[in-house]
Parts: sequence; C-alpha cells; structure tokens
Amino acid sequence: MYDKIEESVQFLQDKTQHFKPRIGIILGTGLSNLEQSINCQFKVSYDDIPHFAKTTTTSHKGELLFGHIGHIAVVAMSGRFHYYEGYSMQEVTFPVRVLKFLGIEQLFISNAAGGLQSHLYPGDIVFIKDHINLHASNPLRGNNDERLGLRFPDMLNCYNTKLNKQALDIASQQEIRAFEGVYVGTQGPNLETPAEYNFFHLIGGDAVGMSTIPEVIVARHMQLPVFVASVISNRCYPIDEINETTVEEVIKVVEKAASKLSLIIRTLIASYDK
Repeated sequence: MYDKIEESVQFLQDKTQHFKPRIGIILGTGLSNLEQSINCQFKVSYDDIPHFAKTTTTSHKGELLFGHIGHIAVVAMSGRFHYYEGYSMQEVTFPVRVLKFLGIEQLFISNAAGGLQSHLYPGDIVFIKDHINLHASNPLRGNNDERLGLRFPDMLNCYNTKLNKQALDIASQQEIRAFEGVYVGTQGPNLETPAEYNFFHLIGGDAVGMSTIPEVIVARHMQLPVFVASVISNRCYPIDEINETTVEEVIKVVEKAASKLSLIIRTLIASYDK
C-alpha cells in the first residue's frame, strides 16, 4: 500500500504543480455544493488518479479539488467511497492516506445521517464527538505497515472536540440548530429497521450513517486530527415517527442544510491556525 500511496501522491503533485494543502475535506451525500466555498485552482478526476476506486454513488462527483478557503490551502474530495459499493475497507479509505501524504494537518468530514434522538430534526447538524462502529470489517485488518501507523492505535480522543466547541459557538451566533453527538456506523446500503434504530438509540447513538468511521479509523492510525459534521436527513427516533425514506429525499433535505454547514466549515477553516 505504501508504494501505491506514493505513486498516487506523485501523480497529484505533478498535476497540481506541487500544491501543498493544509486541510483535507471529505464532502458527503448532498453536500457537494460546499465546494463552492473553495477558490479552486485544480480539479482531478478520481478516474485519472492511480489506485483510486471509481465512485458509483450518483450524488458523488468523484473529483479532488485543490484550492483555498480564505488564506488556507485545502484539498477536497467531492464524493467518497463506501463499503456497500463493493470495495474493501482499504480501498474505501485509501484517499485519506493519500491526503495525509499530500501534507494535510487536519481532516474535515461531512455526511448525511439519520437522527436517533427525539430532539433531532431534518436539517439539524451534529458535530461528532465519538462513534460506535458496526461495520463488518476494519480498514486496519491485515498486515500493518509501521510507516503508516501503529499496529494497535488507541481511538481515545480521535475527534477534535476543540473544533466542535468552536463550531457550536459559530452555530449559536448564526442561530443554526446544532448539537454534539455520537455517530453509529453501519455497512448499508439498506436503511435500518425500526428495531435497529431503537437499538442504536438505546446504546447511545445520536446519528446513524453508512460512512465516515472507516475514514476516521485510518486518520487516527496516521495521527491525523479529525472534525466530523453530520447533517440530519431524516428522523429515526421516536419509532412511531419513522417514515419510509428515499435517497432522493435525503439529498433534498441535506442540500437545503448545506449552506449552514458550509458557513460553519468556512469560518472554522478561514481561522485555522495549527
């Protein structure tokens, strides 16, 4: 894997005139318009990058964007890979390793998620402080390359709660409904049953989705700080308020909320100072 990472990085450096990003961003379902906040200098299709998978999710463009938010150099993934697409966990998380080797110091991740608490409504934002991993596999499974990280990384404090606090302050100032919470990760692609939603609620989940946790695990493996924001797309609790949900409805809700999350992330990044 190390050699593949280096090959991808060298390709991207050549394509972008050795652009040096400080911040990495992963744009989730319905949140691709966050890229409008980026003063983009280079776009590279995933199809062209050595060892990158091909995105099969229609709401994900499949491009790496290099540019600036304020004075901060960033690289953004316009679309991610998911385990449910049939890729291995190593393939799903490979781009995170490439971003780290490009030189990023902080990773921002966004996603759409179902709300597992009665106070959470579609359009609300939850800044993740911890997670419960219910994925079927782990991206660190297999031989460990010490050049990438430790064999047994500790997942304590893997979320940047300092940025969470700043994000909550920004949301409060802008009168945006936002909370801090725990993300439950499932493999998908089906949405969960009412009994599963109830279980996730009982074990302490606030939001549930089909991505993010593998990316966080790999980031932690490489000692890369992470900030995660979930946009609530549908109510999954209380059980008697659950309705059938389509992907189109999820995208529609999240796109409406994207401007709020964009404002928060722009503000955080523009003031970023390591």
